[in-house]
Amino acid sequence: MSTTPVISNLTLHGLPQLIRRELGERTLARAVRAAGVDLEVIEGESCFIPQAAALRLIDTAARAAGEANFGLLMAPQMDVANYGAYGQYIYAADTLGVAIGRAIEALAYHSTGDTMTLATRGDEARYSYGLALAGHPGYDHAANVAAGALSSVCRHFLSGSWRPLRIELDIPRPRHAAPFEDMFHCPVVFNAPTMTVVFDRGYLDACGPAPAAAPIVTITDVARDRRGVAPRDTLGVISEHIRLQVRGGSISLDRTARAMGISIRTLQRELNREGTDFRSLANTARAGRATELLRHTDVSITRVAAELGYSTPANFSRAFRSATGLNPSALRAAERTLPMQ
Repeated sequence: MSTTPVISNLTLHGLPQLIRRELGERTLARAVRAAGVDLEVIEGESCFIPQAAALRLIDTAARAAGEANFGLLMAPQMDVANYGAYGQYIYAADTLGVAIGRAIEALAYHSTGDTMTLATRGDEARYSYGLALAGHPGYDHAANVAAGALSSVCRHFLSGSWRPLRIELDIPRPRHAAPFEDMFHCPVVFNAPTMTVVFDRGYLDACGPAPAAAPIVTITDVARDRRGVAPRDTLGVISEHIRLQVRGGSISLDRTARAMGISIRTLQRELNREGTDFRSLANTARAGRATELLRHTDVSITRVAAELGYSTPANFSRAFRSATGLNPSALRAAERTLPMQ
């Protein structure tokens, strides 16, 4: 089964609010449907979503707005500080150079299939990011978003008035390039090999602002925040997407296929090759979530059944017993008799 790139949902921080404010609730709903990912997932706690879904969300909103440079509207609000423990780990570095090194080191907890590099050439430092789905619909907007995110790291360690020497974008040159230079406040080069923020090499040793009193963040904290390294194969991505749907209260084969950017038939065929099917994965995800709720909350079994989308508690109990070998009430009773650790 081929690899399906995923990315942190936190990279879309602020996008739903932007769409809602500028284009309205109906456009936001249409973009979310096109992405195949629930709005609660996009705006919720740290998780991974298919990159294809993120690009489709952005592309749908851009088309609805009739705005060829929609990504430029997003670029100024991008800040790696909003990327959870990943951003905290980067910003806790002593210098800009160390921060970029941390971003590269922890990239596996942010996305899969992407590349991030730092290179020096003469007096220039080149901070580059390559998205796995470069060239796909919506990427023209995502490249600007990525440039905004990388620039935010530099700005944190330099100042709000800092400007790059230039921005290089791996997208075709638009008819009107002036808006890009106005937004990034520097020359912008198009048709570049990869998206790159270029700045003075001497800035790599620049120290950031004195950190506020806060717990120390390590790469282990990043791993914990991301629930481990991002899923590396399509089966893992599908399972993660189903898990997120379970938390939302409903599971849809069609929505999963849309999020993956493939047809329902292709999705079913891929799962068959792996010796499983959508229903089995959904039942496993439901059983896992049910176990969490039964162990760690006091909500009623009726409420758990409703939360997981079962029509009756009896249907839930039957499915749970089939998956785990235990009745829900038996599991909860067994947990309560365990000695305190």
